[in-house]
Amino acid sequence: MTDQEHRYKLSYTQFVALGFFAIIITGGLLLTLPAASKTGTWTPLIDTMFTATSATCVTGLAVYDTYQHWSLFGQIIILILIQIGGVGFMTVITLFSILMKRQIPLHERKLIMQSAGAMKVGGAVQLIKQVALATFLMEGIGACLLAIRFIPEMGLITGIYYAVFHSISAFCNAGFDLMGRYEAFSSLTRYVADPLVNLTICGLVIIGGLGFIVWNDIATQKLHFKRYQLHSKIVLTMTGFLLFFGTILFLMLECSHTQDSMTLGQRLLASFFEAVTPRTAGFNTTPLENLSESGSLLTMMLMFIGGNPGSTAGGIKTSTFFVLVLSIGAACRHSSNITIFKRNLEDSIAKQAAAIATIYLIAITLSALVIAALEPFSLREVLLETVSAAGTVGLSAGISSAGCITTKLIFMILMFGGRVGGLTLALVLAEKRVFVPIERPVEKILIG
Repeated sequence: MTDQEHRYKLSYTQFVALGFFAIIITGGLLLTLPAASKTGTWTPLIDTMFTATSATCVTGLAVYDTYQHWSLFGQIIILILIQIGGVGFMTVITLFSILMKRQIPLHERKLIMQSAGAMKVGGAVQLIKQVALATFLMEGIGACLLAIRFIPEMGLITGIYYAVFHSISAFCNAGFDLMGRYEAFSSLTRYVADPLVNLTICGLVIIGGLGFIVWNDIATQKLHFKRYQLHSKIVLTMTGFLLFFGTILFLMLECSHTQDSMTLGQRLLASFFEAVTPRTAGFNTTPLENLSESGSLLTMMLMFIGGNPGSTAGGIKTSTFFVLVLSIGAACRHSSNITIFKRNLEDSIAKQAAAIATIYLIAITLSALVIAALEPFSLREVLLETVSAAGTVGLSAGISSAGCITTKLIFMILMFGGRVGGLTLALVLAEKRVFVPIERPVEKILIG
């Protein structure tokens, strides 16, 4: 390869970023068409690009209510963007290559490996096939369960369509809904006491947020937890921990707020949903404006952590948070080793985890500072929506629909960076670069 060819060869991060950008542009342009709106008029470009970004980055923030503004054509465009964004466009490209019986070169296999979250190139294409099969299977099961509730309410055709739409949206952790047929931006509040809808949506969100590596481990190793890869052990441990304690905390904090006048069973169901949806689904069964201050803070914390690597979820990821906690423990013990499940982690992992968390914090803080200066919303509302955008969650305080162009652009950048991963820069920092091996003098400074 010549120097010029090497200079213009895209890295994985650049390739993924450009791929998502191209999908967003295409989707945004299609949504501007009169056929995409129910009124048959052109939709402003900034709003269609915002919607396309939110759908492709599986976030769920919306300028317009999905049901009330978009026609069937527009809704299907959004659904396609959600599906592509959820499984990753490299997965879609690979599936087309397989269908066309095209040979997949080594360079593309490496991209597939990183896109799917595989640890090695070998078997990456097979993993993509399994990911696609599992995705459609889970979405199909979810649609069948939701259809039990939606068909009697809405009729056969509409009920099936709603079941499919919400199943895909939940599995991809997107948070888009069509419940505007009852009330604009109401999400799933009418089903707050419905176990079938609640547990089906929660199940799809959790499974979609586990990640492809974990799926593969569970499929091959069954319930033999000790045989799982370290990644899967960490992911499952953190997922269980956050769901359990998140449910308990919401049950305690929201009993006199969003859960007021509910029975104990309904409170448990609502608390579980409130613990699941920030990871990073974007649905809500209780009004966000009724959240207590402590409940809002807990929601932001869960949104910041997010889901798991190699999944449809966003946030800094559970494994990143886990490594940060272990790093703090190691520092308190004056130890350089980070040990978990009888394994030592690489030193670079802790640095990458700190870089990702720091970049998210800086991006959220600076974005919230600008938005708070531009918009007439409280700091709690601004922080909630800013963290929601950066974590690709979709829970909204109403700023996305009422904000100015600058605010929308900030949210678009946060959603895009959050979906690409670690706001892109963390991955760029983690890539190997050619450097001159110069050793500098070592000196100590004061910390803390």
